[in-house]
This record gives sequence, structure tokens and C-alpha cells, in this order.
Amino acid sequence: MSREPTDIAAEARTLLDALANSTDPIAFETLLGLSQYVGECLGISARTLAQAQSWSSVAGLAGTTKQAAWERWHH
Repeated sequence: MSREPTDIAAEARTLLDALANSTDPIAFETLLGLSQYVGECLGISARTLAQAQSWSSVAGLAGTTKQAAWERWHH
């Protein structure tokens, strides 16, 4: 059974909220690591979408120009 991106995002938000509202310092440290990981995943996703469609598609979704999207995520 395939899960929809919106369902996955809702679950991720619930888990992130639990970390954000925790008083455990490890929760904060974990969020810092996840922030970096999400940035890396954005790059992978942008390149994947650009390969399947175009950098214009990536730019449109990101609310930026094609050049800015390419400069940010092409490597």
C-alpha cells in the first residue's frame, strides 16, 4: 500500500512536534540533525524532480526563479 505525501507529512509533523515540545536536550539535538537532513533531502528531491520534469518545475514549486533553484540544488 502506497502512502500519499500529505499523509507522510502529517505523520512527520506530529513526530517533529513531539520533539519540539520536549524538555529533553537530546530532542533539541535531534531536531538540529533533522534540520540538516531535511536540507539534504530537499536537494535530492529537487534534482529528482528536475530530472523527471524540469528546473522550471522545481522553481515554480519553490517560488523562485529557475536559475536560483538550479544554483541552490543542482550539485
